[in-house]
Amino acid sequence: MEKVLVFGHKNPDTDTICSAIAYAELKNKIGQNAEPVRLGEVSGETQYALDFFKKDAPRLVEKVAKEASEVILVDHNERQQSADDIDEVRVLEVIDHHRIANFETSDPLYYRAEPVGCTATILNKLYKEHGVEIEKETAGLMLSAIISDSLLFKSPTCTQEDIDAAKELAEIAGVDANAYGLDMLKAGADLSDKSVEQLISLDAKEFQMGSSKVEIAQVNAVDTNDVLANKADIEAALNNVVSEKGLDLFLFVVTDILTNDSVAVAIGQQAGKVEQAFNVSLDNNQATLQGVVSRKKQIVPVLTEAFSK
Repeated sequence: MEKVLVFGHKNPDTDTICSAIAYAELKNKIGQNAEPVRLGEVSGETQYALDFFKKDAPRLVEKVAKEASEVILVDHNERQQSADDIDEVRVLEVIDHHRIANFETSDPLYYRAEPVGCTATILNKLYKEHGVEIEKETAGLMLSAIISDSLLFKSPTCTQEDIDAAKELAEIAGVDANAYGLDMLKAGADLSDKSVEQLISLDAKEFQMGSSKVEIAQVNAVDTNDVLANKADIEAALNNVVSEKGLDLFLFVVTDILTNDSVAVAIGQQAGKVEQAFNVSLDNNQATLQGVVSRKKQIVPVLTEAFSK
């Protein structure tokens, strides 16, 4: 049986890594040959979850077509966020919770997209639908994914389905979701060992908004001032990426996990769209976005609308 690769988006976050592991495991249990892989480095937050639940990170691949002819996408669907050679393989399935954009296939496929806060919440349903029990360690990773994407259930993307799934998974994993979740988020918020280049690429996604190319990177912090202490270096790095990729806007968002506010740094010829979208004024390329924690629900939609005007 030919192997199928299961992977999430570039610059993987906790949901991307953990959902790839969990879905590949389900596929193998129902008789398919699947392997989870990753398209980028593992973050500190994700590594904390992997270490806690004693799971290895998927291996890193640069080109998927050399590895398999068929793939399954989790936690993304937009082609610019996927493998560089995604056009050279057949996409069998997509399991996702984001907007659908820049995506088409030549063959029919199984597509599962639900308006929930996390891919792992959908996978929890799929395990039930297939009548497969979730292993303790895998449940812990799926719980970690929900905690990460929902900022411990505080994000506006979090639904009751996410909360219910997290409760079920925490029971299987044998942990207290809130205590474990806070420790995990704090581990992810420790960015002291990251270079500026790593900071702006840890969780960066590229979007097509109208005719413009936009990249949005987001990191979590206990104190946003710690991250922005080297703001001049961050701006220089952002300018380099804008130039290299031909971006119209690079928005770097630092989210305070304690106050649930974010500080945004906007670089590019379309930086004014940030002011328009969020009704703020950029001061030295920077603005505070009060109550904004979710890229998916609070940043991408309003920016997309601003670029459409």
